[in-house]
Amino acid sequence: MRRQDQKEDQVRRMLDAPHPQVPAGLAERAAEQGGRMLRRRRALRVLVMFVLCVAVVAFTVWVVIAEPWQVPPTETTPPLDGQ
Repeated sequence: MRRQDQKEDQVRRMLDAPHPQVPAGLAERAAEQGGRMLRRRRALRVLVMFVLCVAVVAFTVWVVIAEPWQVPPTETTPPLDGQ
């Protein structure tokens, strides 16, 4: 017998057996837990977007103030050798 056939037979036997009793209130508890998970994900997403926006604003302010593309002025002047 193939492994796939064995798995199918096991599944059929499990489905033919009497179904276990489901605890009372299971659906309500699952819905509440799912709602909490969705609220946490939404809050995390909002927090990440807020931090990302703050980082973009901070970077923009730094770029405007520091102007990193400008070559810094030289600290010393070259020696003057002229007669």
